[in-house]
Amino acid sequence: MELVWITSANGLIGSQLLRTAPYSNARGLTRQDIDLTDHEKVRRLFREQKPGLVIHCAALSKSQDCQVNPPLARKINVEVTAQLAELAVDIPFVFFSTDLVFDGQAGNYDESTQVNPLSVYGETKAAAEQIVLANPKHTVIRTSLNGGVSPTGDRGFNEELRRAWQQGRKLYLFNDEFRSPIAASVTARAIWELVAQNRPGLYHVAGSERLSRWQIGQLVATRWPQLNPQMESGSLKEYHGAPRAPDTSLNCAKVQGLLRFPLPGLTDWLTANPNEPF
Repeated sequence: MELVWITSANGLIGSQLLRTAPYSNARGLTRQDIDLTDHEKVRRLFREQKPGLVIHCAALSKSQDCQVNPPLARKINVEVTAQLAELAVDIPFVFFSTDLVFDGQAGNYDESTQVNPLSVYGETKAAAEQIVLANPKHTVIRTSLNGGVSPTGDRGFNEELRRAWQQGRKLYLFNDEFRSPIAASVTARAIWELVAQNRPGLYHVAGSERLSRWQIGQLVATRWPQLNPQMESGSLKEYHGAPRAPDTSLNCAKVQGLLRFPLPGLTDWLTANPNEPF
């Protein structure tokens, strides 16, 4: 394998990909290494290093940040992706998207479902997907909430919950907003298997269990009883704010047919990995 670029190597998924890379020449790119919005510097570095594979994890991924600054969200999520996809026109390119490209009215979405994002974040990811999939050599991975341990300690959904409890905050978690949470280590394993098979296209990679925010909180709380986790169950019906998709659970049958291992639900994964930091 030629040089592999992994953007956002300090992020949750990027760091897992870098740590588990089956290739000795995988290079993680962080903000300290290069500003991906500086197109000329990115172009120059690409021509110098000539990667043979690019896995693009970098994004403005907090929905609230995207909602308050749509131009920045478009610059990072769409324009950066477009440039990288253009530079990688003749090589494999893997782009990470989100379950939030769907409106959440149905759930159990497969790859054939028409997207209908409700948020600026979802809109920018849907726009970037179209750019990437225009090249038959390229791949889009839609995933859901990813958990694990990130280098900065604040990228996984579990890390956000834990930090709130460490600060003594009580969390209000919806019992009628559903996702398909997955451990980032499992996501990384799936990506490396797909890369090895060279099967470009659109795939859903997420946990096999549909869980509400409330259920997710309960599962993570069992890992941190010493923090005395405080939670309250609530409903989206009582929420007033930017639009939220109620059920963006993903159907992963397509990718499951290619993987050598079953994508686990979060409950089963936590049970099977009691000593893995989470």
